[in-house]
Amino acid sequence: QVQLVESGGGLVQAGGSLRLSCAASGNIFRINVLSWYRQAPGKQREPVAAITSDGSTNYADSVKGRFTISRDNAKNTVALQMNSLKPEDTGVYYCNAAGVYYSGSPYANSAWGQGTQVTVSS
Repeated sequence: QVQLVESGGGLVQAGGSLRLSCAASGNIFRINVLSWYRQAPGKQREPVAAITSDGSTNYADSVKGRFTISRDNAKNTVALQMNSLKPEDTGVYYCNAAGVYYSGSPYANSAWGQGTQVTVSS
């Protein structure tokens, strides 16, 4: 089973930047899609950005031009560079791995990290 561990959250003023990281561990052969989601207080979890194993990316409209997702396939890591942060970016950010294939197995699964808090003050 894959395990995901996020890091890099914190408190920042509006207009500032943060970089989130997520490391996947386990007997991983390939991860098809790595994504970041966030959940603000009282709201549903929503997708923020995603990146495929070949580097294709997708962003929520609310973060386009401000956030950049990247991954290192050799290290099974994904990062989210967040610039020009706004108070509405506040929430718990979760890393998600989808289509996780393991060495010696034809089966795939998915997993969530435990989340990291991002707070943007106005």
